[in-house]
Amino acid sequence: MSSNLVLSPLAVAYAAVTRLRTAAYKKGFLKTRRLAVPIISIGNITVGGTGKTPLVAHISRILANEGLKVCILTRGYRRKDPGKRVAVSDGLEVLADVHESGDEPLWLAENLKGVAAVICDSVRAAAGQWAIEHLGSNVLVLDDGFQHLQLARDLNILAIDASNPWGGGRLLPSGRLREAPQAASRADCVIITRAAPDPDIQELKATLKQLMGDRPIFTSRMRTKGVRGLSAAQLDPGSGIAQPVAAFCAVGNPTSFFEHLLNEGLTLVHTHAFPDHHAYKQADITRLSDDAKRAGAAGLITTAKDAVKLHELEFGLPCYVLEIEISIDEDEKLVDLIRTAIRSS
Repeated sequence: MSSNLVLSPLAVAYAAVTRLRTAAYKKGFLKTRRLAVPIISIGNITVGGTGKTPLVAHISRILANEGLKVCILTRGYRRKDPGKRVAVSDGLEVLADVHESGDEPLWLAENLKGVAAVICDSVRAAAGQWAIEHLGSNVLVLDDGFQHLQLARDLNILAIDASNPWGGGRLLPSGRLREAPQAASRADCVIITRAAPDPDIQELKATLKQLMGDRPIFTSRMRTKGVRGLSAAQLDPGSGIAQPVAAFCAVGNPTSFFEHLLNEGLTLVHTHAFPDHHAYKQADITRLSDDAKRAGAAGLITTAKDAVKLHELEFGLPCYVLEIEISIDEDEKLVDLIRTAIRSS
């Protein structure tokens, strides 16, 4: 996999601004704020689709298992009022809806009841201080934090998608890269998501090693946790789902979702990828159901992130939800790395 960049004129300007901003923080012209509790940052250098959100959930569980009171700080993309601080969860109960929080924060809140609180705020240092004072949080997880240099962190984790690590080699706005691949040198460790045992992974590891030296590189993959009905709990064992199915989603890497379903043995007769974070309307679902029926589908299937936006809508076919989780190779080494960062803070 090549890390060479192809730059359009706008991408050249974007790259220059990004480099200047990073240098300003490094030299102290822009100030970094440090809070009184450890902070673990999880982010990426491409826009969307790296499997970062399941990784945030996984690391939050690791921290909770260490006896820590965890709060996730996130921006909450495409929520109703991006300038408002929203406590999506206090760690025990979900306190907001999808319109107030956005899809990923609500998914985290629902899946991490009893594990982690979730707060949406564009000013994450202020949100972190609020969580310390009002929720008693003693560790913070900075979601999508790799470029959020205003807040000091004790462990800087970079997620890189093996299926498209460098965003096609183009910086924003002409491509998907937020920063040049050399930015990986800021990471304390990298977690390669959607890894497969093929030569491309070895090439990617070699490139990362050149950028990062001897800092840890982990590999991971997404595995199926279960399938449930949209309005139900886990399906009864052995009941299966109505096949063939039509799959749909509004995620950053729809191809990976469709391939995951095929690898699980599902028969797909129709697929539809909406834009990432799409706000579904009844007309979308009606049209989708009609297309699926014409293709011969007996049911629909989508992601858990999409499911949080669908409960108020009516479907013309049974709709199922794929629940996934991340599986990290050498997970105990990652746990040790996190423990060391927490103790050293």
